[in-house]
Amino acid sequence: MQTILYEVHNNLYVNLTNRCPCACTFCLRQTMDRMGSSDSLWLDHEPSAEEVIAAFAEYDMTKYGELVFCGFGEPTEALPVLLEAAAYAKKSFGIPVRINTNGLGSLVNGKDIAPLFEGIVDTVSISLNTPDEKKYLELVRPKFGAESYSAMLSFAEECTKYVPKVVLTTVETTLSKEEEAECARICGRIGASYRIRAFES
Repeated sequence: MQTILYEVHNNLYVNLTNRCPCACTFCLRQTMDRMGSSDSLWLDHEPSAEEVIAAFAEYDMTKYGELVFCGFGEPTEALPVLLEAAAYAKKSFGIPVRINTNGLGSLVNGKDIAPLFEGIVDTVSISLNTPDEKKYLELVRPKFGAESYSAMLSFAEECTKYVPKVVLTTVETTLSKEEEAECARICGRIGASYRIRAFES
């Protein structure tokens, strides 16, 4: 039986897809197959919105701080399911909704998807990884190539119009203090918050 929902700390995570437009050099999928309470995050099929909603019924949704769309893939690859499941959870449980994303969802879907999050998503957390475009392309290896870095930043800026909290993240110990300061400047320019997150091994 595949893992659709799993717990990490006091949050409930939704594993929608294993598809991703990136091949990050540091991707956790290269060294593990699970996170938190999950058995394996590799899916035998992508769950429908109905399957995700049915899975909610197996959990006490009132005990979680957030519902987080983040599994072994880029959640915006399954955008219609994400939106339907998130809207259902928001309406039914009043739970804060977060999306952890590489920020390339508008390229993935061929349109600006940020407006679709309005009223449904409370936080969008985007992996910035580095303030340097060349290094970003080397680390993330996105299938969209050179346009990816600017598209990710544009997506973040668009999200600030529709989502209460937009956060760009890097991983602690991977950047110099100067690079972190530059990341903070980028976030300030587009109206997002900057967070340095702990390394997960």
